[in-house]
Amino acid sequence: MLTLDFAFLTPAVISGYIVKGFIFSLQLTLIAMLGGIILGTLLALMRLSSKPWLILPAAGYVNTMRSVPLVMVILWFFLLIPLVIGRPLGAEVSAIITFTLFEAAYYSEIMRAGIQSISRGQVAAGYALGMSYRQTMGLIVLPQAFRNMLPVLLTQTIILFQDTSLVYAIGAYDLLKGFEIAGKNFNRPVETYLVAAVLYFVISFSLSMLVKKLQQRIAIIR
Repeated sequence: MLTLDFAFLTPAVISGYIVKGFIFSLQLTLIAMLGGIILGTLLALMRLSSKPWLILPAAGYVNTMRSVPLVMVILWFFLLIPLVIGRPLGAEVSAIITFTLFEAAYYSEIMRAGIQSISRGQVAAGYALGMSYRQTMGLIVLPQAFRNMLPVLLTQTIILFQDTSLVYAIGAYDLLKGFEIAGKNFNRPVETYLVAAVLYFVISFSLSMLVKKLQQRIAIIR
């Protein structure tokens, strides 16, 4: 029978192998979240525009990204971008670019739903006050849309954190990679993968509970 032994997971092993990967996973999540929300908001505004030359490229981008597995997009960018620019980007930089562009498609749909949830009467009121389209969106629509969609945006960010484990495909040193290397070096792969699964669960579940409380608070404010 398999005998589990977790004694090798000392503070030195955790700081030497795990912490480095956790920091990169956290950085990747935060950068991709911020960049994805900004780009996703622009894509959402393009799709809600009345101009076909804005709608069609945005719709094509979003539908393409949402129809392709993330791991395939990661491999595409990692292998193809160096051929285009003539030099390698590195696994970490390639992962940041890929996740930002990929997640923008999902954040775009969330923001589009949030913008559409705002009453058209408020938009008309902004125009009646002499506001431009940019002022109406920036001062009236987008703040309310962000508040309405904040729980969904954070839920998508939790999924994003879980998906960071896919950067193993290009050799980036993320949280899972740190556990994998520790397991190989100490010949304890089963234990390290079990601990990694528990850690991912604890982080994701804790964040989900925080999002749930935030959702209840926003519901009370409404």
